[in-house]
Amino acid sequence: MRQKFIALFSEVQQYKDSFNAQWYPTTLYNGSSATFSPLPIVHAPPVATVLAPVVASLSLIPQDIDTIPRRLRKRMLATWTPEQEFNQVRQRSGTDMKRKLKWYDLVALGVGGMLGVGVFVTTGSVALHHSGPSVFISYIIAGISALLSSLCYTEFAVQVPVAGGAFSYLRLTFGEFLGYFAGANILMEYVFSNAAVARSFTEYLSITFGENDPNAWRVEFHGLPKDYNMLDFPAVALILLLTLCLCHSTKESSVLNLIMTVFHVIFFGFIIIAGYCNGSAKNLVNPKGLAPFGVRGVLDGTAIVYFSYIGYDSASTMAEEVKDPFKSLPIGIVGSVLITTLLYCLMAVSLCMMVPYNKISEKASYSMAFLKIGWSWASNLVGAGASLGIVASLLVAMLGQARYLCVIGRARLVPSWLAKVHPSTGTPLNATVFLGVCTASIALFTELDIIIELISIGTLMVFYMVANALIYRRYVITSHTPPLHTLLFLFLLSLSALCFSIVWKFKQQWWGLLFFGAFMITITAFFQHVVPNTTTLSQHWSVPFMPWPPAMSIFLNVFLMTTLKVLSFQRFAIWACLITIFYVLYGVHSTYEAEEIEIMALGVGVVHVASDDHHQVNSSAHNLQSKVEIQVH
Repeated sequence: MRQKFIALFSEVQQYKDSFNAQWYPTTLYNGSSATFSPLPIVHAPPVATVLAPVVASLSLIPQDIDTIPRRLRKRMLATWTPEQEFNQVRQRSGTDMKRKLKWYDLVALGVGGMLGVGVFVTTGSVALHHSGPSVFISYIIAGISALLSSLCYTEFAVQVPVAGGAFSYLRLTFGEFLGYFAGANILMEYVFSNAAVARSFTEYLSITFGENDPNAWRVEFHGLPKDYNMLDFPAVALILLLTLCLCHSTKESSVLNLIMTVFHVIFFGFIIIAGYCNGSAKNLVNPKGLAPFGVRGVLDGTAIVYFSYIGYDSASTMAEEVKDPFKSLPIGIVGSVLITTLLYCLMAVSLCMMVPYNKISEKASYSMAFLKIGWSWASNLVGAGASLGIVASLLVAMLGQARYLCVIGRARLVPSWLAKVHPSTGTPLNATVFLGVCTASIALFTELDIIIELISIGTLMVFYMVANALIYRRYVITSHTPPLHTLLFLFLLSLSALCFSIVWKFKQQWWGLLFFGAFMITITAFFQHVVPNTTTLSQHWSVPFMPWPPAMSIFLNVFLMTTLKVLSFQRFAIWACLITIFYVLYGVHSTYEAEEIEIMALGVGVVHVASDDHHQVNSSAHNLQSKVEIQVH
């Protein structure tokens, strides 16, 4: 414990020493506009000399387990203001990220991040096993849920334009632990989904070069269990190559993504037109109708294709690198979701028109569909285009995951070296490399089916938490109403959504659906009427018709979570236990000790400044007295 505290003190010492020899230049973010103004100038004293006795006394800190409850009580619900998040916390990275992105960069990042994932990874599998030809309806429902969540993200991103995404939003609203829990789940989603997408890249690339077996370019290793024994070295090479690209520059990576996304959308247009021209509408109802697995199959498929919408929140993590966040973020986040949902639906219908749903290939479904209609050249072209789209989505997702980890490192919930921003490139170099290696390791071994549902439940959980946080922030923190009313509403809303979903899942009486559905509508309308929303956010973008959009988002996320398999909840529970243990054993102590050192350093600085002011006052009084004496004489 003492060694860790001394290491933290050293870090503060380096931070202080960077401006000990000069004045304290920094900027203060004004929450009502995108302008910056200078803070008052303070001359910092030498810290090492003053605090050395304090550090020497740290050996007396208790090292037993009794310290954990006290620190948990102090840190779990600790919150920050947006100004602290934007200034004090952001400065821990050493160098600011460079603001170079515009609204069209964000749209391209959002579209590019989602397109390659959804259509080429999940559509074939969901159509074959869950939704049938109605897979496009699954995409519509998932798109509505993603749009509602994107509205919540957008308001937070405009109000708090930092790179932390859901982690920062929840930490500001509900405290450190829930922010950490959301951030850890987002990182899990990114790493696992990127590994899954990279393995799909290998499948489509092999088809581009004429291979009909999706596993043709993988190496089977007989010493490993099934679903982990097909080693994918092309996926590893792609991830490492993109990691090097992202370490170089965000703007250049964004330009590369923009070019790939433009070609990708053109390529999508080719597939859609080819599918409509060469397919048959009869395949949408044959052999067993539009929804062969029923409404339940459509909704089960919705929960899985929700995996396709992970990419849009990457745009919110770019908030620190956007020139005009108040204008660009709403266009980038919401616009990318709308464009992507439209393309998803058209692509899904095109696939089901070309091939009956029961003959769709589970892997590389679009390339195999063109093979079955006799367009072998188009199959190779689709393989190349799909590979390009997957590279674009992987590039965007790896951009987002590094920025999440960087901000979590700023909060000292993970080792602080992960928060460092490279001074010349303006990118979170350490976080990018670390997550690139983790993603490559998972992509080498793990099959796609193992991780898709785990990704979906993590995504739905985080989006559910962000919707709750928006309601709480709007009605309690900014409108200054009693928190009990809002917390009671959120509890009843979540409980009724859960009851509705359980009744649906276990095929209980239909009156239960009507009762819980009507109850959700009633309590939402009652809350809107009784609890005032006095927030005036005219200068910023804000979610309209509060609290209905986030309330609907809460319901849909809970409902879609309950459609997943029990195995998904078991894996998620294991992951939740692991990250909670890490927080209890490392995170809470790291943030507690970092806060203690900063308080001590700030206290010493204040004492020194006050001493200087007192000395200046005495000196001025002495000079004035001398002048009076001269005038008298």
